[in-house]
Amino acid sequence: MPRDPKSKIVTLDSLAKAAAENRDAGKKVVLCHGVFDLLHMGHVRHLQAAQAEGDILVVTITTKAHVNKGPGRPVFNDDMRAEMLAALEQVDLVAVSPYPSAEKIIDAVKPSVYVKGSDYANPEDDITNKITAERDAVERHGGRIVFTHDITFSSSSLINQHLDVFDPELRDYLSGARARDMENKIAHALRDAAKLRVLIVGDAIIDEYQYVNAMGKSAKEHMIATRFVSCEQFAGGVFAAANHIASICNKIDILTVLGGDDSQEDFIREHLAENVSLIPLIRPNTPTTRKCRFVDASYMRKLFETYYFDDTPPPSDVRNGLVEFITEKAKDYDLVVVTDFGHGMLDHESIDALSAHAKFLCVNTQTNSANHGYNMVTRYAKADFICIDAPEAQLASQDRFSSIEDVLTQSLVERIDCQRFIITHGKMGCVVFDKKDELVRIPAFTKTVVDTVGAGDAFFSISAPLAAIGAPMEVAAFAGNAAGAIKVGIVGHRKSVEKIPLVKYITTLLK
Repeated sequence: MPRDPKSKIVTLDSLAKAAAENRDAGKKVVLCHGVFDLLHMGHVRHLQAAQAEGDILVVTITTKAHVNKGPGRPVFNDDMRAEMLAALEQVDLVAVSPYPSAEKIIDAVKPSVYVKGSDYANPEDDITNKITAERDAVERHGGRIVFTHDITFSSSSLINQHLDVFDPELRDYLSGARARDMENKIAHALRDAAKLRVLIVGDAIIDEYQYVNAMGKSAKEHMIATRFVSCEQFAGGVFAAANHIASICNKIDILTVLGGDDSQEDFIREHLAENVSLIPLIRPNTPTTRKCRFVDASYMRKLFETYYFDDTPPPSDVRNGLVEFITEKAKDYDLVVVTDFGHGMLDHESIDALSAHAKFLCVNTQTNSANHGYNMVTRYAKADFICIDAPEAQLASQDRFSSIEDVLTQSLVERIDCQRFIITHGKMGCVVFDKKDELVRIPAFTKTVVDTVGAGDAFFSISAPLAAIGAPMEVAAFAGNAAGAIKVGIVGHRKSVEKIPLVKYITTLLK
């Protein structure tokens, strides 16, 4: 009787134990690792070649949570991908890995041979640099790495071409983007952006998530009672934006204002990327802005939020410190990025200084419940690149009903001296406008949303450096759109959008 494929599917611990037993018995253990989202002939040939390298072939797959291959991926869940592999005669054991990369798997399994496809043979072509780390791990345990060289198919390309992972609008747009060599243009832009020295100016915000379970309406009072579950804090506002930029630019300085009471400076510094430096001014007798959101722990729905802040104009010494730094130092930076939440930090004097002294000024303003709609992008009479969302554009243009395209090309460009605009539009994607080029609409790359907080910041943070190095605005917007799509899959600011997952996401989209 043929072996039941499901009996081959084991935990990673069990797989590691079986590998050790086979090594002790003098057998060669061969390991393959990958996503294996769509099993095809290339995979079959690859696994056949791997089997020939030893006595027992074990295969591990990346769990869904760590697959960075674009919207709708993986198409098949962990169990289905494991079962497909287990059904192959040449595969002896399969396990789903909880780790984002293969290094810990290699340390657990200690294979005699680790087999990868030919597309990993040249380390210079591996943007993740993971193959070098994997080789080191294999050799550390006395094994060797082997690359197969049979026929090669791209699972992503096959999925994109033959499965309905994209709606028609997005499929048509991506087809055109491939024809315009978008992948290479983005790769070159990201490479050139690395050299930029960046100053980011904006509101300091601590984002706090209070996770609760609803208990229902009180029998005596007209209110909803909740039970506390847990609490999580993130470095938000200007800090979140800086961490996004830090992945693609080598040197970032943050100019911001912290409260003299409960400054949270130690927490903030602990949550900044290594290449980010903090330049804080202190506002006495105020806290650093903290936004406390109460979130239904079961469904991740936000119930309400409480702000702890002072949004009145800053005192003269703080305002003078901001203006003095901008006036004297802004010209030393290749790019000045402004994330203006309208919480009292930036007034007309500091805004005028930014417009006058920045070599290249990128601006994102936010109108929200805290600033009552007063913080409009028209406060900035001059900028080099502006990125705001559709409601903010409508408010700034005082035009509620016209299309975003008309608002952008007929209203905003008349009110602000700026050459480059991107208007983000939620599930409708974004609209891109350069006065020297045609208006372009890019569809949204994903409709799966976990948390929208910070998605616009991620979009802006990735697109701004690309705009600064002179990349076509569609290139900057495509990368920003991908960053936003990644960010809506992350709760709060648990993780920043990083270059390697971003590039992998873009590459998969354009396969």
